[in-house]
Amino acid sequence: MINNHSSRPLIGTHVSTAGGLAKAIDRAEAIGAEAIQIFGVSPRSWSAPLPSAEAIAAYRKRLAASSVRAVYLHAPYLINLASPDPRLRNISTHNLIAHFKITEAIGAAGLIFHLGSGKEMPMVDALAVSIEAMRKAVQDVPGRAHLIMENSAGGGQKIGATMEDLQILYRGVDSRRLKICFDTAHAFEAGLVMDYAPDNIDQLCRELDRTVGLQNVVVVHANDSRTAASSHHDQHENIGQGHIGLAGFQNLARESKFCKMPWLLEVPGFDGEGPDAKNIKILKECFD
Repeated sequence: MINNHSSRPLIGTHVSTAGGLAKAIDRAEAIGAEAIQIFGVSPRSWSAPLPSAEAIAAYRKRLAASSVRAVYLHAPYLINLASPDPRLRNISTHNLIAHFKITEAIGAAGLIFHLGSGKEMPMVDALAVSIEAMRKAVQDVPGRAHLIMENSAGGGQKIGATMEDLQILYRGVDSRRLKICFDTAHAFEAGLVMDYAPDNIDQLCRELDRTVGLQNVVVVHANDSRTAASSHHDQHENIGQGHIGLAGFQNLARESKFCKMPWLLEVPGFDGEGPDAKNIKILKECFD
């Protein structure tokens, strides 16, 4: 990752790849995104073929000529590595592997994914089967790209909502390629942080360092929350419009430990069309 903004991280968003991978770069440039997150293929399908050589070449050429400096893929929300249903776990693992192969093929930095829910399964078992699936993904897809698990809001028995979960998962997989995506809204909704006041951010950093190592937190999902702290309801809001509030993001922006990785928006947008230039501008101004 190249960052020409020494005082802040790269700021970007999730963007659509409708019309081809290269189109994502055009959309990023149009709203001032310096980093992007994309779906490798449709997130509503279990099928995940590799893009054609022509599509990858066109994407790489457009990326090289752009101001976008970091690219991440996001796996489909269909995936549930912790499912008590062996059939669903199996298809989820194979889908994660397929998207990890796409990540490698296009040269993206990593694949961000949700771990899923163990539902009625005991938590210890849900964590164990998730570890097994992640180990398989790392083994089956050699390369440099990171496999990046995202913390959850915790509702519906979703795993990855506590520091203890993240520690067990990270140490269980035991791979240098496994990394963490820290979602600001999910952490707030899970009750990992009740508000982003300076003292709480400092404590959050200490806990992340103790459990998974801060060096392994490689990307931030910068999202405000439509629901209150510890609600366990995953609902994102535009920056400054939710319960975290603008002051929370300004405080987080003052913590240098969170300034070493890209910040990616996954918000509804002020026009309801997804992350937009206004959210990017607001987030950038938090670092002024």
